[in-house]
Amino acid sequence: MRWDIFCRVIDNLGDIGVCWRLCADLAGRGEQVRLWIDHPDALTWMAPGALQGDWPGVQVIPWTDPLPPGLVASLQPADVWVEAFGCDPAPECVRALAERLARGERPPVWINLEYMSAEPWVERSHRLPSPVMSGPLRGLTKWFFFPGFTHTTGGLLREPDLAGRQAAFDETVWLGALGLPAGTARRVTLFCYEPPALPQVLAQARDSDWLVTPGRAQQAVAASPVCLPAARVHALPPLTQRAFDHLLWSSDLNFVRGEDSLVRALWAGRPFVWQIYPQHDDAHHAKLNAFLGWLQAPPSLRAFHHAWNGLTPPAAAVWPDDATLQEWGACARAARARLLQQDDLVSQLLRTVTEKR
Repeated sequence: MRWDIFCRVIDNLGDIGVCWRLCADLAGRGEQVRLWIDHPDALTWMAPGALQGDWPGVQVIPWTDPLPPGLVASLQPADVWVEAFGCDPAPECVRALAERLARGERPPVWINLEYMSAEPWVERSHRLPSPVMSGPLRGLTKWFFFPGFTHTTGGLLREPDLAGRQAAFDETVWLGALGLPAGTARRVTLFCYEPPALPQVLAQARDSDWLVTPGRAQQAVAASPVCLPAARVHALPPLTQRAFDHLLWSSDLNFVRGEDSLVRALWAGRPFVWQIYPQHDDAHHAKLNAFLGWLQAPPSLRAFHHAWNGLTPPAAAVWPDDATLQEWGACARAARARLLQQDDLVSQLLRTVTEKR
């Protein structure tokens, strides 16, 4: 099928990260995908060659406002529309579809791909219809599609070859190629916003090797009043999505943020701490606790998450000793095992679209 996936980058690049993995996974299964993206530049390092058309099955279309004249008319109609995270399709695409409908053509299956959550209402809302009540496409129906962690949600992105790639991965070789430490010291990946407990954690973890991602994580470490020994801080360059997976597979503890990196931390099966995207009305507190409940997080991991996300004072972030870290790792592996018993997001999405067609 031919897919149009619409994505507007809000901030922090989590939305483009999710959408690109979705596009690449669909294309890997033989689908033809057009990604409409308003800030495509991040793909130059996230997925090199994407902007040049070097990924078979995926075409990246810069989503300008307005679109170039004649662009939409030059494209074959899509069988599926996916609006990511509630963004509306381009107005030119809406008008072109309205004209085709007036000629009696069939509309695409219209999917509203929503944010991921472990909250109970997601199971009730997944795959519900959302009638279009106004505008040129009034009378059509969108279908909610909610990623999630249980059998009655849309699942999580997981490429068919993921397990094989993990089994064949050699972390010593990969770390060596980047000049990163492969010794016995604890390796910690830091991908975060500005967690309030960061200074508290750094003060307790001076003997660990910190692999710090570019952007806000490196800025947060630089701004911290607690300075790690220079030899313990390794400032990473921007990584491709596959290289980011390798980073998580190579670390003893992963600090991740947002949606895409949380999913990749789950597949890594290593101990992790998640910084959820903060919302001004503290709605993220319930979302975090719902996830920790699903995760069956032990008390020490739950307490660390609460401090890391600002629900409790920073002093509650107690650096894990070896036994505690092993407990966190067992929790992560058990969660991964549960998820592997469920169908992945793209498999479920393909079934849903086929059914709605």
